[in-house]
Amino acid sequence: MLLFISSILPAKPSLSYVTFLTCKTPQAFSAQKRFIVHCQGGRNLQDHGEEKTTILHYEENLRRRLLLSVLVATGISSAFPSYGKTKSKNPYDEKRLLEQNKRIQKENKAPDDFPNFVREGFTVKVVTSDNYVKRDSGLILWDIDVGKGDSPKAGQQVTFHYVGYNESGRRIDSTYIQGTPAKIRLGTNALVPGFEEGIRDMKPGGKRRIIIPPELGPPVGPSTFFSSKQFEVFDVELVGIQDCKRRTIGFYSDLVCN
Repeated sequence: MLLFISSILPAKPSLSYVTFLTCKTPQAFSAQKRFIVHCQGGRNLQDHGEEKTTILHYEENLRRRLLLSVLVATGISSAFPSYGKTKSKNPYDEKRLLEQNKRIQKENKAPDDFPNFVREGFTVKVVTSDNYVKRDSGLILWDIDVGKGDSPKAGQQVTFHYVGYNESGRRIDSTYIQGTPAKIRLGTNALVPGFEEGIRDMKPGGKRRIIIPPELGPPVGPSTFFSSKQFEVFDVELVGIQDCKRRTIGFYSDLVCN
């Protein structure tokens, strides 16, 4: 930029000036720009009128060229912010992330019609078939088999089998492998909120897939099984429902569910 400006400035007029020390009456054409010394009677001075005309012409030329350079410089520099504004990040490649999740789930042998998770950082989009229903709480359900009978109530004990999966379709827990179904009383905060909501309106013999969002899932930390805020998927089979009554024998009291 400096090279460009210097190239448009006119050459300094070739005038013969005596040094300041040889002048008896120094005069300044401009107190704020540059001092041009006039000396009267110096033998090396040119004609005063010719010198004044030449200097005025030089200053006028200089003024015009400087104005032009400022306008050009302003036009160039004003393009820089607009260039920065037009720069944009690569678009969110949802299709690529979806295919990646499907490939990983296939490697982990996820069950049929398993939901897909398009994750970018903490932003997750759940992709499911039309078999699934999403509730206002954020819980996502698919009733594979509805079952028969009444749904469990708070205080009753439910017996159920389950298989737990993470977003990659990898199995993380299973009561079928353990060989014994789980038994929990509803309404005692023994289950994570999403799991209890999902099993609360099931019927005996019913099978349901429950997709639990992080806000309805288990606590996260080094003392828990879960190490990050992720969706969890559970295939649940409700085996049975039992009523529970408190039994007291002497100083001993317990809860019996039949």
